[in-house]
Amino acid sequence: MRASPRQVATRFVPLDWQPEALQLLDEHHLVAWSHSVRTRTAFAAGLSQFLASQRDLSVCVLHGRSITNLDALCQQLERQIPGPPLDRRIGGSSGVIELLRSRDQRPGRPAPRQRVILWSDADILLRADCELFGRVVDALTGVAAEMEYSSDDQLLLQRTVFVGAPALDMYADDASGQFCGWRCADDSEAFWTVVSGLERPPMMRVHIDSLMGEPPRRV
Repeated sequence: MRASPRQVATRFVPLDWQPEALQLLDEHHLVAWSHSVRTRTAFAAGLSQFLASQRDLSVCVLHGRSITNLDALCQQLERQIPGPPLDRRIGGSSGVIELLRSRDQRPGRPAPRQRVILWSDADILLRADCELFGRVVDALTGVAAEMEYSSDDQLLLQRTVFVGAPALDMYADDASGQFCGWRCADDSEAFWTVVSGLERPPMMRVHIDSLMGEPPRRV
């Protein structure tokens, strides 16, 4: 006997996976992967809608299918995070890092206490330019660590959810990749370690299909 569409949906998409994902974001960035495009799309849509309903939380959604280079990334960040126009670079004044350090200040509304950057199809940039992908990951996780552990301003908890194909999970197995450690130009201590005291970014790998079943694996 075939299950009805309602029964299939209830079994495949547990009703409380969104709160569980939000709880994981208290302490980790997430690497969320699945073989299924439909599953990844449903996850990203469901999580973004749930996050948008939370008080004191802002959501920045990056549509990764259009992000194959630094200019495309900057264009999307400029639309999502209030701030001046970006120079097309990661560091320096008016670069990506400076924009990520900015806070949402909107008239008549309190500043959010948490920002979640939801990057769907993040594996597109990983495949197009692995070196640039690593630099962007380092900026996202590094600024988050700086804000949490060294900023004298009111705490803004910033987390990123990287959603994509199994290539993201494979990248997390690379000990030299930026899911596993900070970028370092030479043998000196990594800049983000000096700033935050953390030896590596706090990442957690999540198999989207089994979010309600098997526990996620730490990187």
